[in-house]
Amino acid sequence: GQGGEGRNYKQLGMGGTVKVILKEEVVFAFWKGIKAAWLREASYTSLRLGLYSPIKHAMGIKNNSSFFLKFLAGSLAGAIGSAAGNPFDVVKTRMMASEGKNAPLSQIFANIYQKAGIGGFYRGLQANIMRAMVLNGTKMSCYDNIKLALLSNKIVKKKGVALETMSAFGAGFFMTCTVAPFDKIRTRLMNQPADKKIYNGFLDCAMKITKTEGVRGLWVGFIPIWGRFAPTTTCQLVIFSQLKVLFNIEG
Repeated sequence: GQGGEGRNYKQLGMGGTVKVILKEEVVFAFWKGIKAAWLREASYTSLRLGLYSPIKHAMGIKNNSSFFLKFLAGSLAGAIGSAAGNPFDVVKTRMMASEGKNAPLSQIFANIYQKAGIGGFYRGLQANIMRAMVLNGTKMSCYDNIKLALLSNKIVKKKGVALETMSAFGAGFFMTCTVAPFDKIRTRLMNQPADKKIYNGFLDCAMKITKTEGVRGLWVGFIPIWGRFAPTTTCQLVIFSQLKVLFNIEG
């Protein structure tokens, strides 16, 4: 399967997948794993956004510093956040991939622990940290640089919500370009059965996908991934920026 236990999502395509899920599981299926997603965001996203400015300050990075240095600061924040949020990510991925009604959140935690121990919650950690580093590095560096470009070229004349929204939307697109392959590899690693290992780590998974689906297979699902990143990135960064203004936080 391509993420589910019986459906071939690749063959169905995005439109076919939506129709099948609506027909078999009704509209609420699109919110599967929402409780685990809340826990993931509370840990992972809080750290990767909140640590970016302190890391930039510690590294002596200014607004006019290079894209690479900003990318590095974002990557470090992403890695720390990913390590903290990985257990919730594993649970969320399991809940989203399952067909039919989900078991209670506590039961899913218990099942993973019984089958694989503590290590089960850190399945796919290598791919997840690599993904988070690329994602947050791209997100924060592109966001900062797009803001500077919009202001310096006087496309937007002052700081505010309009500037933040345009910058965040642009960052979301570039994030999708860099993160889509990591998303696919991470999902495959997290969903492989505990008693039947299919992939031996990140590189093995990437090579097997490329061998069976071609290089383009790593970017399958680009549109729905962008459809998720565009609004979430925009909301996250705009709200985060406004909260910093509200609480008079620098950075």
